Amino acid sequence: MANHISAQKRVRETERRTAFNRVAKTRLRNQIRAMRKALAAKEHGDLNAVMASTFSLLDKAARKGYIKQGSAARYKSRLHARLKVALGQAR
Repeated sequence: MANHISAQKRVRETERRTAFNRVAKTRLRNQIRAMRKALAAKEHGDLNAVMASTFSLLDKAARKGYIKQGSAARYKSRLHARLKVALGQAR
């Protein structure tokens, strides 16, 4: 239990940030899951729109520090490779 006022404030800030970070990371994971589901579906609706929103969330998460830059790049690279295969553009 924090005894000093500043330590109590740090506890409150940490709880607030943890809750916000949890929401942001869950939203990111759900978007990646939606992109993978869209890629796996036989009917490829508007994959470019899903890809754009997923990549936007990945970039924002990396910029804000929820995930590292390399993780975002890796996700984007793998998702884009799967998109090319789904659209028949792979080498």
